[in-house]
Amino acid sequence: MLGTGLDGTLKVPYSITGIKGVGLNLAQCVAKIADVDPNARLGDLSDAELKRIEDVLRNPVTRGVPSRMLNRQRSMDTGNNVHLIGPDLDLVQKDDITLMKDIRSWKGIRHTYGLKVRGQKTRTTGRKGKSVGVSKKQLQQQQPAPGA
Repeated sequence: MLGTGLDGTLKVPYSITGIKGVGLNLAQCVAKIADVDPNARLGDLSDAELKRIEDVLRNPVTRGVPSRMLNRQRSMDTGNNVHLIGPDLDLVQKDDITLMKDIRSWKGIRHTYGLKVRGQKTRTTGRKGKSVGVSKKQLQQQQPAPGA
């Protein structure tokens, strides 16, 4: 389905989440809109039911999926609500990161240097190379006080 091999032994919403860009909430909504039993196994569905699910996934905006469930609300390119799936999602994310780097935004600079982008701590995590591990200072031997 949509260029992705899905597990037919799982229930419909859980199996649909195997498609990149489809989460569990969207998958449950798609099953409801496509009028498919969410407790049925994906492998047991007829071709007509699979086609309905695929149609809803291709055009979720026109089929009645709420805009809060879409992954690209008010797209910068068109200004419309869009939901991207699969390789389209990868390409657009890469373009977004490139744009942030080009305009030298804070997130773009963090992406450029390979640092954490979303405000996480960096003191102990996200280390690579020689900086891995904690170095302890050598304890100096205490000299006995003179005259003791």
